[in-house]
Amino acid sequence: MLKLDQVTVRFGQRAALDAVDLEVAEHETVCVLGPSGSGKSTLLRVVAGLQHPDAGRVLLGGADQAGVPVHKRGLGLMFQDHQLFPQRDVAGNVAFGLRMRGASRAEQAGRVSELLDLVGLPGAGGRAVGALSGGEQQRVALARALAPSPRLLMLDEPLGQLDRTLRERLVLELRSLFGRLGTTVLAVTHDQGEAFALADRVVVMRDGRIAQTGTPLDVWQRPASEFVARFLGFENVVPATVAGEAADTPWGTVPVPPGSPQGEVRVLVRPAGVRIVGEREGLPCEVVARTFRGSRVALSLRPAAGPPIEAECEPGRAAAQVGAEVEVAFAAAEVVVLEADPAPAAPLP
Repeated sequence: MLKLDQVTVRFGQRAALDAVDLEVAEHETVCVLGPSGSGKSTLLRVVAGLQHPDAGRVLLGGADQAGVPVHKRGLGLMFQDHQLFPQRDVAGNVAFGLRMRGASRAEQAGRVSELLDLVGLPGAGGRAVGALSGGEQQRVALARALAPSPRLLMLDEPLGQLDRTLRERLVLELRSLFGRLGTTVLAVTHDQGEAFALADRVVVMRDGRIAQTGTPLDVWQRPASEFVARFLGFENVVPATVAGEAADTPWGTVPVPPGSPQGEVRVLVRPAGVRIVGEREGLPCEVVARTFRGSRVALSLRPAAGPPIEAECEPGRAAAQVGAEVEVAFAAAEVVVLEADPAPAAPLP
């Protein structure tokens, strides 16, 4: 459906996108993640035709989009701030794209009714958009983007302004809706939970390049580099020397999975892989913080040697209080040997 071929965008000496290659299959939902300035919004603007690339090609359905204006690309756009028309009612907003395409009033009315039912706002066509809640406005914006039956729906931080509870509910509804409609979706967000719940595939960006792509489970379980690991919130990353199935680290010997890269590397120990063990069975640590997180308890540990360690355990097994002395060992299944982070792109001369 969509292919980016060596797409580059420069702002002065900085490459906002640096020779990016990306494909999105028909009926696939792809979420682009990354910190501020990573290039994710520029990527979306290039696909939409709002930003012209300095090099490379954007292809939709195999057709090069060079010179094709925004309104002729067959895209649906949905933004964080909704951008609804305050002077029009709900039906007028949803029907906007249909009117621009010359649909009859009967066609508009039928499609608007169908979409309002689909997004959970049946009979809301006559309501003023200013009287809607944030979640309802988001549903109207989605219905408007879907109304012309776009071949690609693009979402820019679609749930960023909503409270957490509503955001979590809507992201599940969106995933179900896109699955039923067979919609092809390209979304950008900084919210990892939102991306992992919505996407078939996640793309993590850094400095205008793709740092990793894969299913949400792949990326979460096996971050490719220290940057990706830390972006996802993992802090247990240390330098190591791997020999066989053991790594020499500042925390002592840490087991690694069979087949791990050898030599000088960085290793990630996921918090679930830090186990509290009996006396004289592991690395001595002091519990410096203890946080209840529903089904898990997070422990911040100060080891006798090396940087701080984050651990997670079930509430019933987290008896250690702040100030307690414990010993920990590491589970090889939760250890990831990371790739080296690529050097940042050199500035233009």
